[in-house]
Amino acid sequence: MAIKYLKKSPKTSSTDDVKTREIVQNLLKDLEKSREEGCKELTKRFDKYEGEIIVSKEKIYEIGKKLDQKTKDDIKFSYDRVRKFAEAQLKNYGQDFEVELSNGLYAGQKLIPVNTTGCYIPGGRYAHIASAVMSVTTAKVAGVKNIIACSPPKEAVGAHPSIIYTADLCGADKILNLGGVPAIAAMAYGMFGNNPADILVGPGNQYVAEAKRILFGKVGIDLFAGPTEIAVIADENADPEIVSVDLVGQAEHGYNSPAWLFTTSKKLAHDVIKRVPELISELPELPRTNAEAAWRDYGEVILCETNEEMVMISDKYAPEHLEVQTENLKWFHNNLKNYGSLFIGEETTVAYGDKCSGTNHILPTKGAGKYTGGLFVGKFIKTLSFQRMTKESTKEVGATAARISRYEGMEAHARTGDARLRKYGYSN
Repeated sequence: MAIKYLKKSPKTSSTDDVKTREIVQNLLKDLEKSREEGCKELTKRFDKYEGEIIVSKEKIYEIGKKLDQKTKDDIKFSYDRVRKFAEAQLKNYGQDFEVELSNGLYAGQKLIPVNTTGCYIPGGRYAHIASAVMSVTTAKVAGVKNIIACSPPKEAVGAHPSIIYTADLCGADKILNLGGVPAIAAMAYGMFGNNPADILVGPGNQYVAEAKRILFGKVGIDLFAGPTEIAVIADENADPEIVSVDLVGQAEHGYNSPAWLFTTSKKLAHDVIKRVPELISELPELPRTNAEAAWRDYGEVILCETNEEMVMISDKYAPEHLEVQTENLKWFHNNLKNYGSLFIGEETTVAYGDKCSGTNHILPTKGAGKYTGGLFVGKFIKTLSFQRMTKESTKEVGATAARISRYEGMEAHARTGDARLRKYGYSN
C-alpha cells in the first residue's frame, strides 16, 4: 500500500528560520557589546520588566512560603520521577534499560544508531589518511548502516588514492570526489543517489565548518570545529626539546593553529621560546610557512607560580589537545577538567593520537572542551527514551499532569489527562 497524505501541511518547522536567524544574530551581536545594560534594555522593551535581574535567596524563600501546598506537592511529584529517571540513565549510561519510576509507571531508553552518516575527509594541503580512519571506522563500529565519505579531488586524479583506500577499508559505502561546501551540501541534501545524511562529521577548513554550522539542526554534526590547538603543561622536569618539538608539530597544521605552553619554570619557558623558531626554520616550505605564522600570531607561553595555576589557565583555555609533562602526572590527570584529549607524560604526544594510537582526533576546539568531548561511537547513536503505564497509574500521573498543565496555562495539555481519567473511571 502506497503512503498517502490525507492532510499535508503547507509549512514546515523551518519556514521562519531565515528571518529568525537574522533577528537573533543582530541581537547577539549587539548584546556582546552592550552586555548587562543591553539585557536590561531589551527586557524592559519586550517584557515590560524593570525589576532586579538576579533572583535573591530571600525572594525564593518568600515565594516558597506563599505557594500553596498542593502546587508544591505536584512539582515535587514531577521532580522525583525526572530525578529517578536521570539517575537510572547515569547508572545505565550507554545501554538499554527500563525502570519502574512509581507503581505502574515504567520508563527507559533504547540506543539506536543513525541510519546515514556523512564523513568529510580533508585533502587539500595534506592527505589526511587518519581523518578517514577516525570518522568512518567509528561510525561503522557504532552500527551506522550507510556511510558516505567525501574528499576534495585533485585535477585529473580525484580524491587522494590513499584516502580512497582508507575510507573503503574502514567501511565507507559510497566515496565521492567532492570537497568544501559542495561536499557538505551533497551529503546533507542526499545527492548522487545517496540518502540525506542524519549527521555530518569530520574536520575541514573554515568553509566546511561554517557549512556544517549553518546546516546544524537540519542534520546533526560532530562539533563546531575551528583551527587545531595544542597546549603543553610542563614543569622544571620537562625536556625543552620535547616540548618545543610537540608545539611545532601542531603549529604546522595552519597559519591560525594556536600553540600554548603553561609552565612553572622560567628557564623552560625561555628555552622553548628560543628553540621553537629554530625548529620551524628547519621544516620544508609548506609546514614552515604554516608554523611560522601560527607561532608568531597564535603562540603563547604563560608562566605560572603553582600547579594549581597551570590547571586553572588550562581549564580556561580548554585546549583541543593537552599534553602534561610534569613530575606528578596523576595529580594533573585527576584535576584537569576541560580538554579534548589528554596526553600524559612525554612518552606520548599529540601526533600519536592524531595518526594511529587509538583515541579519536576529531576533537573540540575554541573552548568547546568545556562542554563536550570529541567524536566517539555515541555521536552516531541516538539515546531514545520511552514510557509505558498501566491504567491504574493514570489515577496519580494523569491527575498531576493535568494540574501542572493548568498551572502553566496549557489547557489542551490538561485535557489529555482528563480524557484518560474519565475513560478509566477516575476523577481529577
